[in-house]
Amino acid sequence: MTNHYEVVIIGSGAGGGTLARCLAEAGKKVLVLERGDWLPREPQNWDPTEVFQNNRYVSVDPWKDRNNKQFQPGSHYFVGGATKLYGAAHFRLRERDFEELIHVDGISPAWPLRYNDFEPYYTRAEAMYHVHGERGEDPTEPRASAPYPYPPIKHEPRMQQLVDGFKAAGLHPFHAPTGVNLDEANLPFSACVKCNRCDGFPCLLHAKGDAEVMGIRAGLGLVNSSLTLLTRCHVLKLITNLAGDTITEVLVDRDGEKLKFTGDIVVVSCGAANSARLLLMSANDKHPNGLANRSDQVGRNYMYHNCKAVVALGREPNDTVFQKTIAVNDWYFGDENFDFPIGNIQMTGKTNGAMMKGYKPKLTALAPTWSMDKLAERSLDFWLQTEDLPRPDNRVTVDSSGQITLSYLPTNDRASNELMVRLERLLDKMYQQDHLAERQIYFASDMAIAAVGHQAGTCRFGTNPEDSVLDLNCKAHDLDNLYVVDTSFFPSIGAVNPSLTAIANAIRVSEHLVERLG
Repeated sequence: MTNHYEVVIIGSGAGGGTLARCLAEAGKKVLVLERGDWLPREPQNWDPTEVFQNNRYVSVDPWKDRNNKQFQPGSHYFVGGATKLYGAAHFRLRERDFEELIHVDGISPAWPLRYNDFEPYYTRAEAMYHVHGERGEDPTEPRASAPYPYPPIKHEPRMQQLVDGFKAAGLHPFHAPTGVNLDEANLPFSACVKCNRCDGFPCLLHAKGDAEVMGIRAGLGLVNSSLTLLTRCHVLKLITNLAGDTITEVLVDRDGEKLKFTGDIVVVSCGAANSARLLLMSANDKHPNGLANRSDQVGRNYMYHNCKAVVALGREPNDTVFQKTIAVNDWYFGDENFDFPIGNIQMTGKTNGAMMKGYKPKLTALAPTWSMDKLAERSLDFWLQTEDLPRPDNRVTVDSSGQITLSYLPTNDRASNELMVRLERLLDKMYQQDHLAERQIYFASDMAIAAVGHQAGTCRFGTNPEDSVLDLNCKAHDLDNLYVVDTSFFPSIGAVNPSLTAIANAIRVSEHLVERLG
């Protein structure tokens, strides 16, 4: 086995998988080390009981909370990382998200780069990940240099009815930007079949725009590909030279065997918590508090969005199959009754009984799944998302064994509740036929600390080594060949899904690395 590469990438998710493809396309000799294995293609991929109740694809890796209580995060260690089970919602951050914003709970800091620095890479990311959408519908949307590369996904009749109702109420619903390999004009030959197993499930058809399919597989499939992937590789430590300014070895445990790899460049992309863990676990005499941690910022400023999954039950049936076609940003930056940013609303995949039991296990414990299926037939399913603020004390720490402790308190609870109230009032108004009409019923499930899909912020980038971990190219300030390209680099997280920004940034960093490597 070859042990030296131009670039060693640790992790194959949105950041690492995208970077690997870009560098392979440039002909660079790249090794990707993935902690997990290929996610198995099996009937259980689309079984809601297995996925939502039995947690079949959750990778066992217990963490501790601020009270030293153990919990199992919703981590997915597979080729493609967390993208294997995400909903492929690919929003650009708004232009104002890159600037300082005052929230009800504090300040969201400005980024050292602005939207215009990321815009060309957003355009490339949307093409790479097959993003469907329509410019001009969302009043908060940022400037774009090109139309979406793929047409918007059509609303099914019940969703079109919802869109019409939103518009009648004065809102501006828009086609949610979604990354799927779909050709609605030629469905018999489309990879995506517009099923109801996109959000939260692995895709049996490899038709979802995830980092395995669009990143790793695309890179491995190149003619004379220079990309190598090794699965089941748990990276234990990064070893530096005596001066402490260069990574000289990557120490790996693979099925109980200790291996070492070297690279001209080493890129960490393990997810915000695990990237921080690896840097902290790699402490040495020159870096006693962990690699790249002169600023004491590694592991700090953990964010993951303040989210609610809302199931609204009404009288009218909802026979929609592919429900993830609508989003609303009218309250993204607040309104006349609330002077602070509020957040984003989007549809989730269509709920069924087994999923509802997974959302609310205690509330629904005595209800048979068939009865929950009856309720789900009349559900509208929403995802409410409010910005989480970076707080130094919301942080990841590790002990000598590598045990993660996530000390975290949520922020912007009031803004999140304001978003819920606005949606509830809107739906009540839209569906109240007379004064005796049955009121809508809502199941609102707050995403607890274990919901780590949108984690970000533990290795923020910046220009000052005293208050940031990475420079503007996402290179560690204190090490010449160490980079971090997952969502760890975010100074703030906005109120839209972070995946497209992570992908765009990986493309941006790939250009720098290709130039550096010559």
